[in-house]
Amino acid sequence: MEDCVLSEQSRIDISYKPSPYSRKNQIGRVLWGVTYALLFRPSPRPLHSWRRMLLRLFGAQLGRNAKVFSSAKIWAPWNLELGDYSTIAPEVDCYSAGKISIGSNTTVSQYSYLCAASHDHNKAKMPLYTAPITIGSQVWICADVFVGPGVSIGEGTVVGARSSVFRDLPPWSICVGSPATVRGPRVVT
Repeated sequence: MEDCVLSEQSRIDISYKPSPYSRKNQIGRVLWGVTYALLFRPSPRPLHSWRRMLLRLFGAQLGRNAKVFSSAKIWAPWNLELGDYSTIAPEVDCYSAGKISIGSNTTVSQYSYLCAASHDHNKAKMPLYTAPITIGSQVWICADVFVGPGVSIGEGTVVGARSSVFRDLPPWSICVGSPATVRGPRVVT
């Protein structure tokens, strides 16, 4: 078996990594962080319209009666689309460094993590890259699910609790596990 040895030229060096984000993006995130800490996070549970208004001020596209709970973390609201009657539950972490689109009548349950970015580990500087997440309508992302960058989850799919989604999932399926795999069709009566 060959030993894995890094040459001097391929050593990982993250000593200097300029931000991949524009100054406008950085300022927007600072302003959002202050708004989140002072106005969004302390808002009482039933004030969904207040939180919708704050998110829209920062560029989020939110449908009618969309609900985002106050303990949900939204990294960059301008990269979030949430359809009519959809919910981002308490303690969801929405790392929207890239676009995250969620269809109508969809629930992302508590403690889930939507991650629209990662790092290219094959490059010495491990640069950040973003890839959109698309979640269809009538989907249920159960508790504590991880959804990785570049993933599409089809309409009507249920992703079981504590699953990890690294690849696209088909519509109207029950998917569980790490990595999440199809266990059968979702039949609604």
